[in-house]
Amino acid sequence: MSGSRVQLQPAWVLHRRPWSENSLIVELFSQDYGRIGVMARGGRSGKRWRGLLEPFTPLLASWQGRGELRTLSGAEPGAGRPLLTGAALASGFYLNELLMRLLRRDDPHPELYPVYGEALSGLPDEAVLRRFECALLGALGYGLMLDEDLEGGPVQAGGVYRYHLEHGPERLVDSEVHNDGDGLRIRGETLLALAGRMPLAGETVLREARRLMRAALALYLGERPLQSRVLYRQLAGKPRRAAPGPTTDH
Repeated sequence: MSGSRVQLQPAWVLHRRPWSENSLIVELFSQDYGRIGVMARGGRSGKRWRGLLEPFTPLLASWQGRGELRTLSGAEPGAGRPLLTGAALASGFYLNELLMRLLRRDDPHPELYPVYGEALSGLPDEAVLRRFECALLGALGYGLMLDEDLEGGPVQAGGVYRYHLEHGPERLVDSEVHNDGDGLRIRGETLLALAGRMPLAGETVLREARRLMRAALALYLGERPLQSRVLYRQLAGKPRRAAPGPTTDH
């Protein structure tokens, strides 16, 4: 799908790093082509790209070439750049790191592109983070079963469940609710909130949702820790347990 020349493609800047004396390698999340790596010649010293290649910047980007790394041939500012500071900025870096770690280059996810933009505008709301995590896993084909239990019945808001990762929720009978066992214990209200059928709000619901998403994402992130977790604590001035990522301690 990623041809030799692309013109004015909507994209967000995810990450940038130096390359040679005056160039940058920039990771873009594009609307139609997914995650793309481009080389911006003169990006470190020239005026051509000034202010355009920072993370969270919406662009109309043009590039050319084939292979793992293309050449950025043009960029115009897009609309809707969020103003992220403090906790919102740290949470934004968390979203970007998830995309960098979990999206393969040249794997289109057009359904996820608007979700990312909407999430940036809603930060640092924790519910926004959880919904984006759900959407990301769904786009990758790893979506969680949230509104139906393992027996095929609908999840009940007042029920208590044991969530088995890669399988789904198991409804617990009264005698099992307080017993230890495999899986994560979670209320039906929280599952339905993550599914978008109830408000994703309240201390208990958010705590359970964070715990479930942490465990689900850990299956695909591997053992390497998320750097944005450390950054969150620094920028947001929060204690360790309040970090937004899936490796948060509680």
